[in-house]
Amino acid sequence: MPDERLLSRLDLNLLVALDALLTERNVTRAADRLQLSQPSLSASLGKLRRHFDDQLLARRGNRYELTPLAVRLAEHTTVALDATRRVFESQSRWDPAESEREFTVHCSDYSLATIAPRVTRIAREQAPHVRMHFVPSSSETTEEVLLRLPSIDGLVLPHGVLPQLPHLDVIRDGWVAIAATGNELVAGGLTMELLSESPWVFTYRTRMAFTSVGRQLEQLGVNPRIDVVAESFVMLPLFVEHTDRLAIIQRHLVPLALRMGDVQVLELPFDAVPLLNALWWHPVHEPDPEHRWLREVFHAARIGFEEHDGGG
Repeated sequence: MPDERLLSRLDLNLLVALDALLTERNVTRAADRLQLSQPSLSASLGKLRRHFDDQLLARRGNRYELTPLAVRLAEHTTVALDATRRVFESQSRWDPAESEREFTVHCSDYSLATIAPRVTRIAREQAPHVRMHFVPSSSETTEEVLLRLPSIDGLVLPHGVLPQLPHLDVIRDGWVAIAATGNELVAGGLTMELLSESPWVFTYRTRMAFTSVGRQLEQLGVNPRIDVVAESFVMLPLFVEHTDRLAIIQRHLVPLALRMGDVQVLELPFDAVPLLNALWWHPVHEPDPEHRWLREVFHAARIGFEEHDGGG
């Protein structure tokens, strides 16, 4: 059967019901979530079971479990629902001052602490009813987010991680090391020998999630003795204070690091490759006037950031 004929026979409300059922794994809770009666949602479940020729929710004692097919469907329903919602929310003319749209951007906690607050302030001035949803990313979620990129508004990551996609550079930064204020080993400053001998706190160490300066250390022949992996730049001072560990953070995080923990800031004994973070998005968003506005907001936030920090 041609795809068009199949789609013409489907009720898209069933997609909403399917997403709720697979998320809640309970008819009563799913009905409450959608503000529907339980018999109404039970009827939708019946239609879905007939369509897929599968139980989807299988009773196990006093609870329901997803069938193998339902587990596979759960990976796609949220993306499909987001994409469908985006289609029907699109407008030929869009006024940010009147919009109540929510924009979803995935990023590290570094971006949450630096560029994101500026983005929200600018967005609030221009579009007081728009919601900005920033989702912290991790090494486990990066590849998943790439698969979902058509259904989200963007991803803030450094250059060199993603394949070639449309992007806007949003923040440039340098690197410094931090150590506990009581760490006597670094009293005379850092040396390459100290970098090799000291224990470290690292953030990201996977194929899809890493720091440029971490890769640079390896290229310089330094094999860091990693004591702790904490996937958070902001929290690194808490893992460094009162220890002999070292960590590397972005220079823009220094004021926050000094407030977070009892640490000192040290210059690196080599020229670290600067960090260049960008907002990346799927090409499907290119002509979207709403997404164009979002990109303009990020651009304005970048300009304000550079002016505040003297171009750094």
